[in-house]
Amino acid sequence: MASLSTRVPVLLVIFYMTVVALFMVLLCSHNVTARYHHHGHRGHHNKNKHKHSHISYPPSIPPEPSNSPADEGVYDVRSFGAVGDGIVDDTEAFKAAWDAACQVESVVIFVPSGYSFMIQSTIFTGPCQSGLVFQLEGTIMPPDGPESWPGNNSRRQWLVFYRVDELSLQGGGVIDGRGEQWWNLPCKPHKGPNGSTLPGPCDSPIAIRFFMSSNLTVEGIRMENSPQFNFRFDNCKNVHIESLHITAPAWSPNTDGIHIEQTTNVEIYDSLISNGDDCVSIGAGCHDVDIRNLTCGPGGHGISIGSLGNHNSRACVSNITVRDSVIKESDNGVRIKTWQGGFGAVSGISFLNIHMDNVRNPIIIDQFYCLSKECSNRTSAVSVSDIEYSSIKGTYDIRSPPMHFACSDTIPCTNITLSDIELLPAQGDLVLDPFCWNVYGGQETLTIPPIFCLLEGNPPAVFENNDLAYCS
Repeated sequence: MASLSTRVPVLLVIFYMTVVALFMVLLCSHNVTARYHHHGHRGHHNKNKHKHSHISYPPSIPPEPSNSPADEGVYDVRSFGAVGDGIVDDTEAFKAAWDAACQVESVVIFVPSGYSFMIQSTIFTGPCQSGLVFQLEGTIMPPDGPESWPGNNSRRQWLVFYRVDELSLQGGGVIDGRGEQWWNLPCKPHKGPNGSTLPGPCDSPIAIRFFMSSNLTVEGIRMENSPQFNFRFDNCKNVHIESLHITAPAWSPNTDGIHIEQTTNVEIYDSLISNGDDCVSIGAGCHDVDIRNLTCGPGGHGISIGSLGNHNSRACVSNITVRDSVIKESDNGVRIKTWQGGFGAVSGISFLNIHMDNVRNPIIIDQFYCLSKECSNRTSAVSVSDIEYSSIKGTYDIRSPPMHFACSDTIPCTNITLSDIELLPAQGDLVLDPFCWNVYGGQETLTIPPIFCLLEGNPPAVFENNDLAYCS
């Protein structure tokens, strides 16, 4: 058995080696943790071959806190070179972020709050991997007016999302359209202060356009002062819109809040739109649209189907429901408008539980829609049938009758039904009579004001048309 004197050095050596091993383990663990943290925060730079230092030096001043999650699946536009001071052109940084995120499934393009990013006219092109989220928390804006718009860029649109599937544009941020200088271009007259007439835009850009895309969500965004249409959806399907706040002055021309064309299966919910044109406009080729809990106004032209049939075109719109909404201080309430000379059909439309607050033309069908005095009478028209108005109540501007049905001379409106209608003048006690021209229908309950001008039964055979066949 070894003596104590010989065992002590051996024990000391073992103790020393154990301490050194533990120290090395702790050091490696610290380095691995540092590498993991670094990769998690800068991983998108690696994927896009952006150069960065592998050594972290102590900052001379405390770093600003980031409000973007340091996740693998988050692509902060600042990491791609965006500055966000409202002056520097951040277009290429946004395009780089889009190109990188587009290749990966279920990732987020993150636009942080506290920054204003100026972006030129751009098309974000798909197809992309599914589950892409464009998370807007800061502010994005175009160049400030036509003089700042590059001559080689399209003036018809600003940001376009093309051929994308399962995209969500969401967040609590702001899209600032900087539209005032566009509104004052000398083309289309529009209303000004104190009843005056001011010039309007020629080739003003649509702010946000979705084209040939599907399974879209737009939620929570604030849109201000768009040069022209705020949101436009062309040839899209399965669109969910919720909790938008869209504002522009009442005199701003062509600033439709949401316009859809050749687009199907659309939901528009819980939003506020106050602008200078239609709150929502529904164009040709749209069906299966549900609009609920919308506040339109003050200002604007209400909720419109149309205009349809312009330039002798075919238009088919069906299965549209507008319900549980408020329209206030607007030129129109719920409106169907068609040009003479078109063909096709509008059918299966329901306007339910809508409150009117000092609205001119709360209920209107206008089949003689025209923007000038040079429109001639035509024998063909887009037919209007199976329209339901139920529980529409409130006050109207006495400059126009509360109900206005102006249907085609040759193709009358048919199966127009009214129930629980109560519309009273916003000022005074004079109740105006409804206006009817060549409209067939009936009332399921007494209306206020009473409506006696609806034609009963079905139109004569001479008025029968086959426009529904064009839409089958």
